[in-house]
Amino acid sequence: MQAKIQKDALHTIHNDSGYNANVFPGKKDQMKKVVYHLEQTGFLPKELVENEVRWFYENLNIDDYYFALESVETIGSHIMALYGAKILAYTKNENVLDINLQKESEESSVYVHSSKPGVSVLSGPQIEKMIDEKWLDPSTPTQAYRIESYRSNGSATPENTPQLRSYFATRCQFANPEPKPDKETDIRHVSDKTFLVTATEHTLKIYEQVMRNALRRTGPVIEMYEVQGSRERRLIVGYRQRSTTGFFSALSDLYHYYDLYSTRKYVEQFSNGVTIISLYLNPLPISKAAPIEISIHQVIKEISLLYCLPMTPLQEYFQSGQLSVQEAVYGFVGWIFAQHFLNRLGKEYLSLNTILDSNNPIHQEVLTKMKKRLRQETFTRDYILEIIKNYPELIRLLYGNFATTHYVNQREASLKPTISYQRLTNLEVMNTAQLTKKIKSVTSNAHEQLVFEAFLTFNQHVVKTNFYQSTKVALSFRLDPNFLPEIEYPTKLYGMFLVVGSEFRGFHLRFQDVARGGIRIIRSRNREAYSINQRTLFDENYALAATQQRKNKDIPEGGSKGTILLDIDQQDKALVAFEKYVDSMLDLLIVGETPGIKDKLIDLKNKSEILFFGPDEGTADYMDWASQHARRRGASFWKAFTTGKSQSLGGIPHDLYGMTTRSVHQYVLGIYRTFSLKEQDCTKLQTGGPDGDLGSNEIKISNDKTVAIVDGSGVLYDPKGINRKELNRLADARLMIVSFDTSLLSASGFRVLVDENNVKLPGGHKVENGLHFRNTFHTNPLASATLFVPCGGRPESVDLNNVNDMFDEEGSPMFKYIVEGANLFFTQEARLRLEKAGVVIFKDASANKGGVTSSSLEVLAALAFDDAEFAQHMCVKDGKVPAFYQAYVKEVQQIIERNAAIEFDALWREHTRTKLPISLLSDELSVAIVQLNDQLQETGLWENQKLRSAVLRSAFPKLLLEKLGLDTLQKRVPVAYVKAIFGAYLASQFVYKYGAQPDHFAFFEFMRENYYDATKGALGA
Repeated sequence: MQAKIQKDALHTIHNDSGYNANVFPGKKDQMKKVVYHLEQTGFLPKELVENEVRWFYENLNIDDYYFALESVETIGSHIMALYGAKILAYTKNENVLDINLQKESEESSVYVHSSKPGVSVLSGPQIEKMIDEKWLDPSTPTQAYRIESYRSNGSATPENTPQLRSYFATRCQFANPEPKPDKETDIRHVSDKTFLVTATEHTLKIYEQVMRNALRRTGPVIEMYEVQGSRERRLIVGYRQRSTTGFFSALSDLYHYYDLYSTRKYVEQFSNGVTIISLYLNPLPISKAAPIEISIHQVIKEISLLYCLPMTPLQEYFQSGQLSVQEAVYGFVGWIFAQHFLNRLGKEYLSLNTILDSNNPIHQEVLTKMKKRLRQETFTRDYILEIIKNYPELIRLLYGNFATTHYVNQREASLKPTISYQRLTNLEVMNTAQLTKKIKSVTSNAHEQLVFEAFLTFNQHVVKTNFYQSTKVALSFRLDPNFLPEIEYPTKLYGMFLVVGSEFRGFHLRFQDVARGGIRIIRSRNREAYSINQRTLFDENYALAATQQRKNKDIPEGGSKGTILLDIDQQDKALVAFEKYVDSMLDLLIVGETPGIKDKLIDLKNKSEILFFGPDEGTADYMDWASQHARRRGASFWKAFTTGKSQSLGGIPHDLYGMTTRSVHQYVLGIYRTFSLKEQDCTKLQTGGPDGDLGSNEIKISNDKTVAIVDGSGVLYDPKGINRKELNRLADARLMIVSFDTSLLSASGFRVLVDENNVKLPGGHKVENGLHFRNTFHTNPLASATLFVPCGGRPESVDLNNVNDMFDEEGSPMFKYIVEGANLFFTQEARLRLEKAGVVIFKDASANKGGVTSSSLEVLAALAFDDAEFAQHMCVKDGKVPAFYQAYVKEVQQIIERNAAIEFDALWREHTRTKLPISLLSDELSVAIVQLNDQLQETGLWENQKLRSAVLRSAFPKLLLEKLGLDTLQKRVPVAYVKAIFGAYLASQFVYKYGAQPDHFAFFEFMRENYYDATKGALGA
């Protein structure tokens, strides 16, 4: 079944170019000057000069723009170069003349070369890639450049020589380089001056509409125009600058693949941040070419794929016609999937895991290291890619299997599906069993078979994807996580997303339907670090989400986490990557981007989902954008979509109100209280400095003797206690210790920055490398203190490899007490080693839960209020804080401190009773609460209306109950969310009181004690 474009979906225009013709009035005079110049140089025989110049000017059909742009001397040198090329071709007995002229400068550049229509293997594509890199991709040029490109009508010589293609890149001179918001949609205000002179009125009108749409969207805007009385089609693509790279040259590969060629191409830049590319496309005069309507449809459908991923390692197979765009992009995504999930541990690892003691931290650490080593050394990225490249026919078949499931037209078609529009009409479609057999028969060894079976696993577990949506900015896939091996990932995920963009790859993982967690940007200092980050990305994400799951035990949302790994060459594209990540996730949560624009997708589970995002490393400033973008896209949940928003959008800033620190510090205060310590007498090491949320608030809320602070800029140390007043100044201003006034240090104090080397310390020790000193200072004997509070640092900063460095020569630990504010700073094995030595340590999942509690209550308020009420009670406008907002923040702080104190007491009570390590008890309590929460939501207790109301009146914040009432809250807040509130509150209150392993009658007594009247019918009198 052939794809068809409806006539009414096309625009029709008159047969004009859309631009005023380039006419150079001085062309004849210039030609005479070129003749004179060449006669004077003497390189060409005088009797041939005039003929060569005339041939160049009149027979090559070079656009007048070239002659207007270039000097007499440059044109003369190009003519001499052509003459030399003809002589060389004659001496080699070659019939084809290869023309390749170019001149570059900062203001303007010209490229003219031989070009056969519809061919992507000559010099043209290489020139276009170079134009992309030099003039169009924003990471290189300091200013914007516009491109004009023309194809000549005739051949370069009477023989069968290819036509000429010319490119002109000129620096933009904007009418207004910095337009104000009210003028950014006025095309005459934001355009290049030359464009305004050359473009027709009709073109200005078309471009302005495309520009406005591009400003409203995140993805590309595509318009197509039919030319009256012609087979030519005009394709216009608008998109935001810095949102893709290599796009101009990739478009050429695309239309060449579908037997089209261009007569003209334009790239226009606008000072409002929009780029518009215009292509004038015609069909090649070949017998097997498809109707242009079909070919253009293919191009339109696949432009967004190229926008998402302009270049992949499989591009060569697309350019040579072995793979289509869809197949090449699918193959690239499959390659990424295989890198992370290829089963490469084997039965031997499983056997070893069974034999070793699961309760022995050393055994578990060894297994973890072995797992990482096996993954790294068995199937490298390059090895997997090499295997994939050897079997393009398997990629085609596997893509066909994927497309039959997720391409909407195929799912709806009653006839045999067209797998890949035009290209794969006659492809044999194979089911899973047939593909498994095919893979075994085609591949030559077990490793190759495993790689392609990973592709098949991917196909079997994609629940929905935006692969076929035309306005996508990155590829997103909702996956069923059941393929994950339980031996490696013992806690089962509920939901899993894979997102792939041209600047990044990322995951989003969650353990419950109602779940929330931060989105983290992961940067890499160098290629080695990037390689490590790639290998560990999923495992780090899983560990962070699992920690969040344990941390979220007091609240209705389960644990989730998102990670965005920036490609090594895209380290400055954090915001671009985040916006694409969020937008592509929204593709799978809602249908349509703006009114009137809807793309269907296949949802195999047929279940609506809501995700809640929060800030994490590198994304704190992006939450406002995400919330407003969800609103623009029509998401009903936009108010609750992100936490950590500005106060003007109803956010409760964690740093401003010290939400995370209030929980961490309750554990510090609990230690002081339990062990009868005076805070002023206690020394403390703190990683994470005064520039961060947790670090700054820990400084401001504390009154101890801090002897060392480690942050991104270096190490600050003073054994007599760092000046508290100066620390508070830095914390208030959110400045790193590089800004500390070192004159306030004692004679024994010092500061070593990461970029300093060979620094002599007061004690005489020499620091050779400041970066290494910073990274390892928490294991340096100088760091010894009563208390260690990590408020920042990379995951697994302390593991079994270096935990022994935290003991002195006599075997005594450097710290008596540790409160782990930073997530995953210690491995579990390292914690257990420290506890065995007598260190009292409270892990992150217990201590660092103030922020998640605050965010949860922020979400609840967003779900409870309608838009008008939310604006009135939760949004700070013009510096005026609503009375409800002020009171609500105080209630949130009280809830955080209460929950932290309750859990501290529960952990210490159970530790005292059982003598088990607190690190294990923390997990036991968390798991017990989560499991009981799930069970309570499914029991008949939820159906007991009287009990439900009694529990919810205790669980909901008092202020929301007073403002809206319980009935309104239950109507507005989604049922799944209310059930989660019910279960989380009951479960946490019970487990904190009775422990993770209560006796059989404990819950009965708990319910009778707290909800006697409400449970008479359920539990007896």
